[in-house]
Amino acid sequence: MPVQPRTTQGVLELLPAQQIAFQRMLDTVRRNFELFGFLPIETPAFELTDVLLTKSGGETEKQVYFVQSTGSLKQGDTPELALRFDLTVPLARYVAEHEHDLNFPFRRYQIQRVYRGERPKKGRFREFYQCDIDVIGKDNLPLAYDAEAPAVIYKIFTELAFGPFTIFINNRKLLRGLLESFGVAMDKHADVLREVDRLDKMDRAEVEQRVAGFMDPAHAKDLLDLLTAHKGDSRAALAALEKLRADASRPTTATFKEGLDELEQVYSSTLALGVAESALQINLAIARGLDYYTGTVYETFLNDHPGLGSICSGGRYADLASHYTKSKLPGVGISIGATRLFSQLIELGLIKAETRTVSTVVVLNVEAPLADQYLAIAASLRAAGINTEVYGAADKLGKQMKYADRSGAPIALLLGSREREAGVIKLKLLRENREVDVPAVELVARVRELI
Repeated sequence: MPVQPRTTQGVLELLPAQQIAFQRMLDTVRRNFELFGFLPIETPAFELTDVLLTKSGGETEKQVYFVQSTGSLKQGDTPELALRFDLTVPLARYVAEHEHDLNFPFRRYQIQRVYRGERPKKGRFREFYQCDIDVIGKDNLPLAYDAEAPAVIYKIFTELAFGPFTIFINNRKLLRGLLESFGVAMDKHADVLREVDRLDKMDRAEVEQRVAGFMDPAHAKDLLDLLTAHKGDSRAALAALEKLRADASRPTTATFKEGLDELEQVYSSTLALGVAESALQINLAIARGLDYYTGTVYETFLNDHPGLGSICSGGRYADLASHYTKSKLPGVGISIGATRLFSQLIELGLIKAETRTVSTVVVLNVEAPLADQYLAIAASLRAAGINTEVYGAADKLGKQMKYADRSGAPIALLLGSREREAGVIKLKLLRENREVDVPAVELVARVRELI
């Protein structure tokens, strides 16, 4: 009895039209990464377990897929290999391993699948594409690179044209400086920032109650008032922060001042790179829950679909590969979760999977004795860069035409003895349901005109 064909939960398997749309989205991402001078790398789908999990906590390890061959392990042993769960840890290993062969600052992009033991549900996948860019410095990394990441994302999302979006930026030094001035213990900073990061996802009163669990309740209210007072007005937010810095009655810390200086510079430089002010916004409530971010942080949302959550995020970290090398390698990066984004945009109708084929011309097999000539015609079209396929069977012409029409290709090419003797080739424009005879010697030029 045949096995029922089925896919596992938590994967995105597409039909050709959707796959074409997805690949074109990835092509747009790749082209713009390279437009800004980022270099491609790929790392293996699996890494050595001790390398991959060096920086990971217990929660991350629960989501890791381990790799082992049947019968190769004794009971209780940890598998030697594990599938990567993001592209950041493999990047850290890659940079540390190839440090002496790389040119710093090292500008890298990576578009690959990653694997997580997620509980399958809407928008959550066990296998998915991430599109990452990072700039890694040696010993130090100028702040100018922090402005590039949102500029790249602005260019990509503008070209993809799936609606208005906003790139939010903030600085964790500024947030930590505020916590210092409110007397929050250093070991509670990460806890408070994780709660602050919920402000755009949870009711304000609930977030305030959570924050009050780690600091004075009155200060918790003051902190959230400050972080949300000028939401939507970047210049007003900066002016309020400058006023706070100048207020002698409430001294601010050096960490706060450094964070404010960095935020002002990144905001100004990002605008100078051509990002529209309407698409760039300082949001003091953006904290990014991950602890390894140490400065600039980013989150990107679709204005008309906030329920999708962040579609692109990242930030600056002080030392990428500290677990693998003694060298100090600071960096800044940003990531697009391509599979999750595409699946939701398709569902919302913001991306149309309308292209059913990659072929421009389908050469039909009108007369079996002319089969070699059909192959030669296809070869000449391909040599000119025109995607061409040949119908290989000598089926009835009606069946061949039905295939060509259903394929989605714009042109069907027909050549019989009569056309051959006249020195012409018949092109049927399938979308217009009309035919034209073109001189055989002008075929390539005429096809280009017609498409």
